[in-house]
Amino acid sequence: MRWIVRSLFALMTVALLAVGAVLLIPAERVAGLVVGQFKTLTGRDMVIEGSVRPTVWPVLGVTTGKVSISNAEWSDMGPMFRAESLEIAIDMAALIGGEAKITAVKAVGPVLLLERARDGRENWIFGGTSGGTVSTDTPGVGAPFTLGRALVSGGRLIFVDHGAGRRFELNDLALDTAIPDFEGPVEVDLSAVLEGQPFEVAARLNAFRAALDGDLIPVDIEFRAGAAKGRFEGQAGWKPMAAKGDLDADLGNLSALAALAGASAPNLPQGLGAGGVTIKGGVTLTDAGSVHLRGGTLRLDGTVLAVDADLTPGEARPKLVAKVVAGVLDLRAAMGQTGGGAGGGMQSEGWPKEKIDVSALSALDAEVTLKTDGIDLGLAKFGPTSLRLGIDRARAVFDLARVKAYGGEITGQFVVNGRSGLSVGGDLSFAGMALQPLMDDFAGYERLVGRGDLRLKFLGSGGSVDAIMQGLEGSGRLDVGRGEILGLDIGGMLRTLDTGFVGEGQKTVFNALTGSFVIAGGVLENSDLVLDAPFAKVTGAGNLGLGARTINYRLRATALQDATGAGGITAPIVIRGPWADPKISLDLEALAREQFEAEAKALEAAAKARAAELEAEARAKLEAAEAAARAKLQDELGVVQGSGESLEEAVKRRGEEVLTDEAARALEKLLGGN
Repeated sequence: MRWIVRSLFALMTVALLAVGAVLLIPAERVAGLVVGQFKTLTGRDMVIEGSVRPTVWPVLGVTTGKVSISNAEWSDMGPMFRAESLEIAIDMAALIGGEAKITAVKAVGPVLLLERARDGRENWIFGGTSGGTVSTDTPGVGAPFTLGRALVSGGRLIFVDHGAGRRFELNDLALDTAIPDFEGPVEVDLSAVLEGQPFEVAARLNAFRAALDGDLIPVDIEFRAGAAKGRFEGQAGWKPMAAKGDLDADLGNLSALAALAGASAPNLPQGLGAGGVTIKGGVTLTDAGSVHLRGGTLRLDGTVLAVDADLTPGEARPKLVAKVVAGVLDLRAAMGQTGGGAGGGMQSEGWPKEKIDVSALSALDAEVTLKTDGIDLGLAKFGPTSLRLGIDRARAVFDLARVKAYGGEITGQFVVNGRSGLSVGGDLSFAGMALQPLMDDFAGYERLVGRGDLRLKFLGSGGSVDAIMQGLEGSGRLDVGRGEILGLDIGGMLRTLDTGFVGEGQKTVFNALTGSFVIAGGVLENSDLVLDAPFAKVTGAGNLGLGARTINYRLRATALQDATGAGGITAPIVIRGPWADPKISLDLEALAREQFEAEAKALEAAAKARAAELEAEARAKLEAAEAAARAKLQDELGVVQGSGESLEEAVKRRGEEVLTDEAARALEKLLGGN
């Protein structure tokens, strides 16, 4: 700051020279003296188009035509300063007394170009190696002065940092200030246009000299840009850049502030700042460029957050570390919805197709802890919630430490990845959940009553809820205790085989319900559903079209006849159609087919039994015949069947024995005859 004042002092010096020469030197020579003295002091060329016209009445001063000041020799961007005209007024009485008291400075259409070279040199530094003789030792430099009023209109300020590749430009710049006391307070009114967005600043600096030195001094600053306005009251300084105080700001919908930053206006959802954002609390800006908020209150439409936060610069993007406490957060609009259940997340026409904008995830990295009294997502509603949010390169991870919902508790992890398009995933456990309100909010389905546990892993991608649900992948398991299925009386259907036990007023009471599932391409498949009811055993298999929101499911109910659980009548039940209005009916074709198959099996069994009876009768007759034959052979021929010997073998053996005996007798007779 002092270098800038020192540089401008050279211009004031030549102005005083022009005034002092007003009665002694012709006007055409005044310009030459001014230009020469400025060159000596600064080492820069000044060009004045037209003459320097001293004025005596009503004030003592000088007026010039167009003025320009050359840039540093290393710059190729043109003059450092130019203006359509300059007017400087001086207090004559003070001048006679030997005091330089400037009463007014007016610049019309000034353009000031400030540059920082790649090697760190700055074009606003005069003297020494930068050229010229102005320095801290130059008479008058650093001495106290006053300024009755300074006016700038139609101005332009350009700052270019060639090393960092940054350019900052203020257009239509207007400035009105005064320095009545070099040691006292200064008020500055400034307006300009940045990135096409007009803004105004009214600042009060408690001590001008200390402000020049860059010291931390009391300040009171008000700003306005479009619908955004605010006030900072505290301390600030620029050597190093630092501030500490209280901020109270109404930022509107952030469109004006985004424009000042050269960014697109954020598309804030209703309930999260679409109608307005306000912030209030203690703010600290450090020389490292970090910003800290303590005891902050952030209001996003009707949503109020208590915030302690630290925002620090990063190599690629800033990082936010914050603790947030809130009441009930209404995030329905952020999910592209206006309400839960059939009126919101599950409208009859389908899942919400509005594009989900997660571009804000790439603006910064974050570590945020959140405690809230509740969260309304439209698709689901949560009670008291404690979670940790981490954002790293546009990927947000929600670690659910404790989420109360639907009479139970949710734990696990939920991920929103905006690095390349949008994808969501999670690994969640739902314990003791009241299923009827949960299913009503999430799926517009309120027929399942009871409490249960659900384990769910899922992954989906797409730009909307509809696209995500159409391609969802995952797996899970459901375990439910005692409950009811509304709109269906399975027991009545079993007793009568009548499809009339469907509709309002009908229900099925069960003791337990279990099943696992897989999700592929937006379709949930289940094949092992088991429903334990007092009157029947019910199994099920089928699918739920999560994307299309349809159901195609088959139940098989078998009536229990006695305490042993022996099976009785079996009825297949089909559930088909949209979730909002599924059709439940007996599968009469399947029932007839099953009865036919049962009768066919019974006939086959009877036939097999008759065949077995006939075979047994035939075998008995054959055995009786064989026994009679053996008895006759034994009586008539003396054939006795041995153990393990067939009848044929016994007859053959007996024949051989008879032949042997006959041969022996014959031989005996023959020998006896000799």
